[in-house]
Amino acid sequence: MPKIGILAIQGDVREHGLMLSAIGQQWEEVRLPSQLYDLDGLIIPGGESTTIVQMIDTYDLRIPLQSLATNGLAVWGTCAGMIVVAKKLSDRKPVPLGLIDIEVSRNAFGRQIDSFETTVTITGIDGPPVHAVFIRAPQVINVGPNVDVLATLGNEDPVVIRENKILATSFHPELTHDTRMHELFVRIAGS
Repeated sequence: MPKIGILAIQGDVREHGLMLSAIGQQWEEVRLPSQLYDLDGLIIPGGESTTIVQMIDTYDLRIPLQSLATNGLAVWGTCAGMIVVAKKLSDRKPVPLGLIDIEVSRNAFGRQIDSFETTVTITGIDGPPVHAVFIRAPQVINVGPNVDVLATLGNEDPVVIRENKILATSFHPELTHDTRMHELFVRIAGS
């Protein structure tokens, strides 16, 4: 069983933990660089991207995260986490980690009042479409040549993307009862 951590400095840490526990996956909270080195996978949860990046830099997590991801650590960013793992943002701040070759626009789907729920069909996940909760969601506006788009919204906007062992979703899988996205990430981390 792979060892999974959740970046526990801001955001939906508890909700991701409940999903991992529901599939029998042990996990631990990660706040310091020393806690990264024996992990197979790390979830960067939804929350507020500027705060998450500021905390990553405050706790000196940036360089270890970038190095470990380059060397095979699986990383999954959900919503704000997608912004954090992106290579480039259309906005000036925050400065993302550059783990996946995408350009992202923050809050592109609108303000809090414009939040919505829908279903998406995701490559690599069997069964019915996945219920997706979009809250001030980021939009992928450019995808690099080695990035796989696993799901789109209305056959246009990529909402689940993967490059090697880096996964990103513009929605919040942890706010549903469907554990299949978490199961997919555990498989990626264990591969």
